[in-house]
Amino acid sequence: MSESEITSGTGLRKTRVGVVTSDAMQKTIVVEVRRRVPHPRFKKIVKRTSTFYAHDENGEAKVGDRVLIEETRPLSKTKCWKLKEVLSH
Repeated sequence: MSESEITSGTGLRKTRVGVVTSDAMQKTIVVEVRRRVPHPRFKKIVKRTSTFYAHDENGEAKVGDRVLIEETRPLSKTKCWKLKEVLSH
């Protein structure tokens, strides 16, 4: 799956694959996305993590699940991603 994909009528939307770190909130999950990037000065590959709040309407995802999230309109102050699918449990 590429970084962006075309969906009918919505244009380009970013997608990310990550691991659910929290599902304590109602209809919201916290997803941690890890990426490997070269250090700007030393060029060594280092791991970077980002956390995203994603909308999970049906409460499908649980802690530890690998999920695909998709960018959407802002749903709250911090939440602008939605759960697209659960890849593995």
